[in-house]
Amino acid sequence: MNQTLALKQLKLLDKYGKRMRLAAEKWVNEFQTLISIILSARTRDETTIKVAKELFKKYPTAKKLSKANIKEIEKIIKPVNFYKNKSKNILNCSKILIKEYNSEIPESIDELIKLSGVGRKTANVFLAEKGKNAIGVDTHLNYVSRKLGWSNHVDPHKIEIDLEKLFHKNYWRKINPIAVRFGKTYTSRKEKDKILEEIKCNP
Repeated sequence: MNQTLALKQLKLLDKYGKRMRLAAEKWVNEFQTLISIILSARTRDETTIKVAKELFKKYPTAKKLSKANIKEIEKIIKPVNFYKNKSKNILNCSKILIKEYNSEIPESIDELIKLSGVGRKTANVFLAEKGKNAIGVDTHLNYVSRKLGWSNHVDPHKIEIDLEKLFHKNYWRKINPIAVRFGKTYTSRKEKDKILEEIKCNP
């Protein structure tokens, strides 16, 4: 796979995805962006956005969420998958941000993954949303990368490394949203595979 072909495939993939708001987008501050990404794991973006809006009406900042009652958080975010575990994570994340980072979100992946509920994918999606050169490899991008021949790996970190080598860094932050929008637009695997095959075979 060469860089020119991969970029052409990425641009074709972008054309197939519907324009829609993703869970990481359009929040009023970085704290809300990070918390929304944590909540979005294994949960539809539409559900995450709705739940996050309710959560941020009451707890718009790390300081306010850090003082929340865990049961109240659970009640608000119950529609998201794994809500009990996520309630603990976002509460602890808020407390760590207050105690160790003066409410500021760290900007390095090594620091971000020290926060409760933040893994490498979440950290990279957050950094990309901030305009940094980062690739968050979720299930959508994992699938697309292997189908289009961008990577032969299953491990997200190894796929991330392959994509960093394949694409110029100016495109890194765009790759995940493009793959996610494509994956959300075509929920049928048969239809998805048909389009990906067409993209792959396009000269």
